Amino acid sequence: MAYSTFAAIDIGSFEVSMKIYEVSPKKGMRQIDYVSHSIDLGTDSYTKGKIDSERLDELFGILKEFRKIMKTYRVDDYKAYGTSAIREAVNRNILLSQIEQVTGIKVDVLSNSEQRFLDYKSVAFQGEKFEKFIEKGTAIYDVGGGSVQMSLFSKDTLISTQNMRLGVLRMQERMHSMGASMRQYDALIRELAQSQLSVYKRLYLKDKEIDNLIIVDDYISNAVIKGKIGGEKDNIFGRETVEEYLKMSRELGRSEIASRLSVSENDIPLLYISLILLDEVMLTTGATKIWAPGVTLCDGIAYEYAEYNNFLTSSHKFENDIISCAMQISKRYMGSKKRSETLENIACRIFDATKEVHGMGAREKLLLRLAAMLHDCGKYISMQNLAECSYGIIMSTEIIGISHKERTIVANTVKYNQLPFEYYEELSSHESIERKDHMKIAKLTAILRLANGLDRSHKMKFKDVEVEAKNGMLNITVSTDEDIALEKGLFGNRAAFFEEVYNLKPVIRQKRSI
Repeated sequence: MAYSTFAAIDIGSFEVSMKIYEVSPKKGMRQIDYVSHSIDLGTDSYTKGKIDSERLDELFGILKEFRKIMKTYRVDDYKAYGTSAIREAVNRNILLSQIEQVTGIKVDVLSNSEQRFLDYKSVAFQGEKFEKFIEKGTAIYDVGGGSVQMSLFSKDTLISTQNMRLGVLRMQERMHSMGASMRQYDALIRELAQSQLSVYKRLYLKDKEIDNLIIVDDYISNAVIKGKIGGEKDNIFGRETVEEYLKMSRELGRSEIASRLSVSENDIPLLYISLILLDEVMLTTGATKIWAPGVTLCDGIAYEYAEYNNFLTSSHKFENDIISCAMQISKRYMGSKKRSETLENIACRIFDATKEVHGMGAREKLLLRLAAMLHDCGKYISMQNLAECSYGIIMSTEIIGISHKERTIVANTVKYNQLPFEYYEELSSHESIERKDHMKIAKLTAILRLANGLDRSHKMKFKDVEVEAKNGMLNITVSTDEDIALEKGLFGNRAAFFEEVYNLKPVIRQKRSI
């Protein structure tokens, strides 16, 4: 295919937007249309847990118009995603069913980590500008209606990401519920923000130096791109610019600010909240330079589509960011780096040797690597209840770039590495999981258990491990001159589960150098 026409739809907390792109291997990605409608879905969802019928009817109308536009452009494919407003609605499955039935548009819901990873991709695909900007200590400050995400970089690699419920729409609703006037916003919002940012600084910043912020949002970025904020080129500005516009927001009326900035009067409170939060984030991190690339979630959706269909490639290795985040989690909970590396190496060799049997791909191999890295994180809480504590830590900790479903697979793989395996009927009785995902858990658990059994002494005795699947056997040849009686003695139970899952009988063979 020479090119593809693609539509990306973002159903956000206070806006529904669609961008149409032409994507081709030769010319890359070109935006050819952008339409958006303001609609407050977040207030209902955040306060009542449901989106009322009036707003839902409005959403139906918007999506029907989007469908007509897609037909006009003869769109080859589309992706429509809902974010926090739909994600936090207790009746979201009913909403999604109604949307598809009424509008013909299928909407999927992004987990927070998936949403932020797509935003991150849209920034990373800016290429050399992004790579140069993150040479110094940098954080991506991603602002949504319900929450903000802080993602830290060190030496060009993403090392951590944390979500805080400081979204602009959520803050506005809190101000309304308190009956606060615009004059009170500054002090109240700063107090709310500081309560979370101070904890974040103590736990995650410590001695890290943050020079730069990359902001992804809907209000400040828009003002920067229109040339209304900041005098420096390439959409880069400093804290003095933020303070200047905060001062203007305090001293002028809504109509005058709206006129100066060419924005809707209704958006002024949200812009003001965005500026207060940004100023507080800069004070907390010590950052002095801000880059507003002007990207949106729609861009991230389109970049992922183009990357998946081989229209575009990125020089930035996103998988390394996922692995780096997992390593930092392991480090935080005092995991053994050498032990994890040994376990990961053995597990990957078993995975590669049994590809024809398990039929899993690169994504499942990544999940296996994450499970190996995080296999003992629960020891930080309890050595006796290692499995349950490890499961709890993984399920409670975001790993940017993997979905909630994938995190569930990793957490259960780590859990059943230690505990007796629960078959589908039993596991599905207390956890929402599909049969195909349960099978992935079984396959990955069998590999992790076997790898763990080869290093039960935790002494990393093996210099090299060779694995070959042949004639119903999984021959594991280990190169070592040490005594491996313990490994052989405890290998049986772990090998039995592997044989059950793969119909291959694992056998250890020792190769001595003498």
